Amino acid sequence: MAEPILFVLMALGSLAGAVTVVAARNPVYSAMGLLGTLFSVAVLYVLQLAHFVAAVQVIVYAGAVLTLFLFVIMLIGVDTSEDWDEKLPYQRAFVGGLAGLIALFAGALTLFGNFDWVPAATSTDPDSTNGTIQAIAELLFTDWVLAFEATALLLTIAAAGAIALAHYRRGQT
Repeated sequence: MAEPILFVLMALGSLAGAVTVVAARNPVYSAMGLLGTLFSVAVLYVLQLAHFVAAVQVIVYAGAVLTLFLFVIMLIGVDTSEDWDEKLPYQRAFVGGLAGLIALFAGALTLFGNFDWVPAATSTDPDSTNGTIQAIAELLFTDWVLAFEATALLLTIAAAGAIALAHYRRGQT
């Protein structure tokens, strides 16, 4: 019963974040909308038992890429100053109450919910453990270790080549 509710909430959160990315006039607000969308999609991945993809979603996209976006936004600078006057007088109290209700709902679901916390790890069906980190790591470091190391070597060579080309062109001008 909890999965459909969580799916609908995360789908609505993802759509709200996507609309914020497009509709916000301030680029920092757009980046925060992107962060909400990325976290919502990561929770949707967890619901589909793709834990590795969810972890990569949070670490790579929500962590590194969004940090890069915010760094570029701050480097370029935001030309407008913020208006700190509150337009909605009860907004903070409403958001605080809503956060409290969500925390109570999550606590009640944790205490009284009748579901397995890690269904993929407790199942004996090999298809249900296909997206876990253990299953991917076992394949990656046994059958695909040569391709993994070759990819790492090629990416290192490409990064060194890009740095060398950038340094060479900088010296020419």
